[in-house]
Amino acid sequence: MSTRDPGRPGDTGSQAGLTVSAAAHGLEATVAALRAEGRTLEQLVRPLRCEQWSLPTPAAGWTLAHQIGHLWWTDRVCLTSLTDEPAFLDLLRQAKANPADLVDEGAARGAREDPAELLEQWSRAREHLADALLAHPQDQPIRWFGPPMRSRSMTTARLMETWAHGLDVADALGVMRPASPGIRDIAHLGVRTRDYAFAVNGLQLPSEQFRVELAAADGQVWTWGPAEASQRVTGSAQAFCQVVTQRRDAAEVGLVATGQDARRWLTIAQAFAGPPGRAAAADTSSRSDATTASRVQA
Repeated sequence: MSTRDPGRPGDTGSQAGLTVSAAAHGLEATVAALRAEGRTLEQLVRPLRCEQWSLPTPAAGWTLAHQIGHLWWTDRVCLTSLTDEPAFLDLLRQAKANPADLVDEGAARGAREDPAELLEQWSRAREHLADALLAHPQDQPIRWFGPPMRSRSMTTARLMETWAHGLDVADALGVMRPASPGIRDIAHLGVRTRDYAFAVNGLQLPSEQFRVELAAADGQVWTWGPAEASQRVTGSAQAFCQVVTQRRDAAEVGLVATGQDARRWLTIAQAFAGPPGRAAAADTSSRSDATTASRVQA
């Protein structure tokens, strides 16, 4: 099993010349998927006893409370960026002064809350965020810790991270989650961040387009890239998303790569910004934070 590192929220790069047959949904559908993903995770943890919130998760040093506390913190930061520019500029100054600990401190603050209060605060924050994302003009950039994002990209990033942290929580509890309505958007983000994964690992970018064929839970097959491409990745959409969020290794979930570059990609893929997740995981664990690299508009 891979070490967990969902990384930094935000899109991170794009596969040059990518031909997409399975383009992501529009903003409204993706916001709906984000709402649903949050509700699914909340329903999973709401019945837990107080002592269960201290259970360790696959992220070293993070309990279930840290995972939910982190999502609460990040959703609030996104909401602040959308609704209160002076307050967000203050957060930028804090991040510059303390970039290494900002995210861990946010998660720790949430973990110290009473679990019931933490859930209520997170529920309100994510609903307010979803409303703000829909209300924000789609062509107007949103300030962030790295380059600005548009609402479509921020929504996809929040969906990806909520899903990834939810998998950490489910793994800690030893349960299986239902298929996510947003899995196609997460897969799309994973495909589009191919070149970023190579670049952040200091590797030469592939010169060829890749063919990605993923089986959805309902039997559909989603495809990206030209059918004749020699570099190929095939498997389930669930497995692909687990790999690009660095929750599983490709071999563990039956994801198959054909071609040297495609095989290399599956060892370094990451749908989140920041330093190389697998290389840094021994020290940074599952620390998802709010500084970002370059982004694509998902």
